[in-house]
Formats: sequence, structure tokens, C-alpha cells
Amino acid sequence: MIRWIIIFLVIAIIAAIFGFGGIAEGAADIAQIIFYIFLVLLILGLLSRLFRR
Repeated sequence: MIRWIIIFLVIAIIAAIFGFGGIAEGAADIAQIIFYIFLVLLILGLLSRLFRR
């Protein structure tokens, strides 16, 4: 999942350099959403590991 975050972040940076505002904004939004999903899954995984012990 981190790979997708990096991919969309790179797309957003490249689009921002070339001035494609809508594309850069969309890719940055997607990268941010995937990052938050990854963060929630990480917290859930840590909590499940804590309660499993």
C-alpha cells in the first residue's frame, strides 16, 4: 500500500511541476486518502497484536 502512496505522490509532484492543477490535486488527494487508510490499518494491526499477547 505504501507503493501506491509513493506512486500517487510522484504523479502529483510531476503534474504540479508541469502546471496541471487538477491532475496534481487529484493525485495528491488519492495519495492522502491511501495514507490515512494505511495509518488506520497500522493502528488496528498494532492493537490486535497487543491484545493477542
